[in-house]
Amino acid sequence: MSHSKPTNTSRRRFLAGSALAAGAAAGGLGTGSLLASTPAKAVSTNARIVIAGAGAAGISIATRLTRQLDGARITLVDSRMTHIYQPGLTLVATGVWDAAQVEDPNRRFIPPVDEWIQDDVVAFHPDNNQVETASGDRVDYDYLVITTGLQLNFDQIEGMEPALIGSNGVGCVYADPQNATRTWQAARQFVESGGVGLFTRPPGPIKCAGAPLKVTMLIEDALQDNGMRDRAELHYLPPGEGLFSQPDIHAFLERYFPEERDIAIEWNHPLSGIDPEKRQATFATPEGARVLDYDFIHVVPPMSAPDMIRYGDLGWQEGNFQGWLEVDQYTMQHRRYPNVFGAGDVVGTPIGKTAASVKAQAPVVADNLVAAIEGREFPAEWNGYTSCPLITERGQAMLVEFDFSLEMTPSFDFLDPFEPQWAPWFLKERMLHAAYNAMLRGRV
Repeated sequence: MSHSKPTNTSRRRFLAGSALAAGAAAGGLGTGSLLASTPAKAVSTNARIVIAGAGAAGISIATRLTRQLDGARITLVDSRMTHIYQPGLTLVATGVWDAAQVEDPNRRFIPPVDEWIQDDVVAFHPDNNQVETASGDRVDYDYLVITTGLQLNFDQIEGMEPALIGSNGVGCVYADPQNATRTWQAARQFVESGGVGLFTRPPGPIKCAGAPLKVTMLIEDALQDNGMRDRAELHYLPPGEGLFSQPDIHAFLERYFPEERDIAIEWNHPLSGIDPEKRQATFATPEGARVLDYDFIHVVPPMSAPDMIRYGDLGWQEGNFQGWLEVDQYTMQHRRYPNVFGAGDVVGTPIGKTAASVKAQAPVVADNLVAAIEGREFPAEWNGYTSCPLITERGQAMLVEFDFSLEMTPSFDFLDPFEPQWAPWFLKERMLHAAYNAMLRGRV
């Protein structure tokens, strides 16, 4: 079985307009906010604002607030010194990029805030308007922005721990360049020798829900290129009966995986345990435990908000988003604590744990927080926009964009979201990192 490769015609068509090419990266990250507008003049205030988390969402919001406010004391709390371009980890884990391409010093992007506390928040005390750091300090705030990201719960898979990644055929694209690099080391052995490949996805929301699908297809493509496809058996094992939250893409993949890529779909197979020495994985199926042998397995751990949110006062107490940060899905304001806002992977919303969603959420949070300081009605709403350049092979991808309605919201009329093409691959591989950096600096 072979796949079509990009043509010169498709390249020329995409690059035909210089204006389109220049705007493509911003379009790929999306807009997704309604009525957001940066004030022409900075608002004067002495409000104390604490931003917990210096990832994509925290830095983007901090950058905007330093420009929109005059006199505010903005404190950023995060110990991380290295900024990771997480959308690039899939490319590292499949041998397309080197780890160095997704790492930068965080100081390159931290805006001129009043204080960067290089420590981590370990507890929130919203009734006292304080955050507590790992060193035991408490920081007071008038307004709080929570952008901590999520946590990976490897311990919910019996026998699994991050130290296993890269050995005994175990891979995991999450959550840092080292794991991604070790994943490619294990995957490359599989690509060179063939065997049985298992590709998992856990129950519940996860960061970049397309990543497990992309890893599967890129490794299948690598087997093709290495002449080993006929010696490999691939299985994709979702925890339920869905492949993608957008129903049209789910229907596409349900046909595409078995018919076009010879990838078997094993429904209702959440991974419950792993024995790396025996190279066996256990799945908790409705019929009971099922043990499968493997030569390579891509493990995606269950994910949740950090425990301080998950078991604290600020998480959803019940419902579909229980344990995630409780925010209004449109305004990004906390539903019970009006001086608290959130953005990024930590929030409990129907969709949106992607960099494209962060790009859309950041101006909403900044504009609405400024409005709260001034006592105005909120000017901005997030419409749920999210984007996934769904890579099907090297040189081909589909640009999948949708919002809360789960309807497609394409940025480019000529790109069919159901047809793998060269242009979305070009966006992903060559342009979106620059657009992401521009987002951190508040330029898009």
